[in-house]
Amino acid sequence: MSERALLGPSTVMAAGTVTSRVTGIARDITMTAALGFFLVSDAFSLGNSLPNMIYILILGGALNAVFIPQLVRKMKDDADDGRAYADRLITITAIALLALSIISIILAPWIVDLYTPSDYPQTEFDLAVAFTRLCLPQIFFYGLYTMFSQVLNTRGKFGAPMFAPIANNIVAISTFLLFIYFAGTSAAADGNLTSGQVWLLGLGTTLGVVIQACILIPVLYRAGYVWRPRFDWRGYGLRKAGMLAAWTIGLVLVNQLTYLVITRFATQANINAIASGAAAAGLTTYQKAHLVFMLPHSVITVSVITALLPSLSRVAHSGKLTQVSHDLVGAMRLVSFLIIPITAMILVGGTSVAVLLFDFGAATTDQAQVLGQVISVFMLGMLPFTLFYVLLRGFYSLEDTRTPFFITVIFSLVFLGLLVPVFGQLTGGGVQITYIALCYSVSYWVGLVIAWIVLARKLGGLSSLSVIGSIGRMLVVGILSVVVMLFTQSRLNELFFGDTGLVNYSEKTTLLVRLALVILSGAVSYILLSWLLRVPEITLAYRVFRDKLGQRANS
Repeated sequence: MSERALLGPSTVMAAGTVTSRVTGIARDITMTAALGFFLVSDAFSLGNSLPNMIYILILGGALNAVFIPQLVRKMKDDADDGRAYADRLITITAIALLALSIISIILAPWIVDLYTPSDYPQTEFDLAVAFTRLCLPQIFFYGLYTMFSQVLNTRGKFGAPMFAPIANNIVAISTFLLFIYFAGTSAAADGNLTSGQVWLLGLGTTLGVVIQACILIPVLYRAGYVWRPRFDWRGYGLRKAGMLAAWTIGLVLVNQLTYLVITRFATQANINAIASGAAAAGLTTYQKAHLVFMLPHSVITVSVITALLPSLSRVAHSGKLTQVSHDLVGAMRLVSFLIIPITAMILVGGTSVAVLLFDFGAATTDQAQVLGQVISVFMLGMLPFTLFYVLLRGFYSLEDTRTPFFITVIFSLVFLGLLVPVFGQLTGGGVQITYIALCYSVSYWVGLVIAWIVLARKLGGLSSLSVIGSIGRMLVVGILSVVVMLFTQSRLNELFFGDTGLVNYSEKTTLLVRLALVILSGAVSYILLSWLLRVPEITLAYRVFRDKLGQRANS
C-alpha cells in the first residue's frame, strides 16, 4: 500500500480521532477543574485507570495484536468470510472479560495496594479502592469495544470506532461538571468527598465506557455482521490465536509491571511534594502529560497504521516480505513527516499549552506549569515511540508476538535501570515526575534501535540507510523550526511582557495569541525548510492537497 493510498482511510479516521481527542482534552480539563492535581485527584486517576490497565494486561494487548491478523486470515480462507470464527472469538473473550471484571472487583483493595506506596495516606487509599470498584466494570465494556472495532476494521469500516469515544467523553464531561455544580472546586483541595460525590464520579465515568461499546452494535448490523454466541470452540483455530496471544500477554505484563513502578513512584512524588510545600504533582500530572503526549500519536500514527494493518496482514500471509517492508517504510516516513513538526511545536509550547488547558477551577497555575514541563520532556520521545509502534505492527503482521516480548523486556529494563537508582535522590513533585518522563523518552530510543535491527533481518531489509537519511533530514528541519519558534517566542516576550520575558499567566488571551504566533512560525518554517531540503514527503502532501482541491472544484 502506497503512502498516498494510506491517506484516504487515514484521513477519515484522523477526523474521528481529532474530534475524539478534542473532547478527550475537554474531559481532562473538566476533570482537573473539578479535582486539580491533589491527592484526591490521584486517588480518582488511579481508580479510573486501573480497569484499563487490568484489561490491557490480561486481554487487551492480545486482542489488538492477534485478532486482526487471525480474522483477516479467516476472512480469506473461510467460506463464511470469517463470521463463525469472529462469533467464537467474541464469545470466549466476553466470558473471560466478565469473569475478570468480577474477580477484579473482589480483589480491589489488594490491587490498589500494589499500585500505591507504603506511606500512602489511609483516607486516599480507601477513596482509591471505592473509585476502583465503581470503575472496574469498564473492563468488560473496553473489551467489547475493542472486539467490535476490530470486526469493523476488517470489513473496511474505520470511522465509527474512532468516533465512538466521543460519546464516552461527553458523558465524562457532564459528570465532572455535575461534580463542580454540587461540590464546588474546593472539595478536592480539602480532601473530603462524600459518598454521593464518589458514586457520581465513579458511575458517571463507567457509564461513558458502556455507551462507547454499545454504540457500535447498530454499526456492526449495518456492516452486515450480527454477533451470535457460539460455544463450539474446539478445532476452529482458536488454539493458534491463544498461542500467539500468550506472548503478547507476556509483553503487556512486562509493560504493566513497568507502569506499576511508574504509578507507585508518581503517587509517592505527590506525597513528597506536599511534605516539602512544593506544587502538587503526582499521578494525575503524569497521566495528563502523557495524554497530551499521546494526542499526535493517536491522531496520526494510529490512523495510518489502523488503515495499513489489515492489508499488511494479507500481504504477509501471502509471503510477500518485500512488499511488507515497502509498506512499513512508507508508513514510517509518512508518520515521521507529520509527527516531527507537531513534536517541535509542543516541545516549545508545552508550558503555555498546559496553562491554557489546565489552569482552571481546583487546579493552580503552579501545578499547570509543572505539567507543561513534563509535557515538553515527554515530547523528546515522540519520534521513537511512533516508529517503535509502526515496527511492532510489522512483527504482528508476520504473526510474530515472541520477538516484541523480548524487545519490551529490554526496553523495560533500560527504563527501570535509569529510573529506580536516581528517583529517590531528587526533590519531590515536579522534578521527580519530569525525570520519569525523561527515562520514558530515552528508553524508547533504545527500543526503537533494537526493533529496527531485528525486523530488518526478518524482512530482508527496511531500506534503512534511505529511511534514516530521509527521517534525518526531517529531524534537521524540525530542530531548525524549534530554533525559529524559540526566537519568535523571545521577541514576543519582549514585545508583550517586557525585557524580562516574564509571562503573566493570568492573561490567558495574551498567552493564547503568543502561542498561536509561535506555532504559526514553526509550521511555516517547517514547510519551507522541508521544501528547500527536498524532503520527499512534502511533495506527497502537496499533491494530495492539490488533488483534494481539484476534486472539490469539479464537484
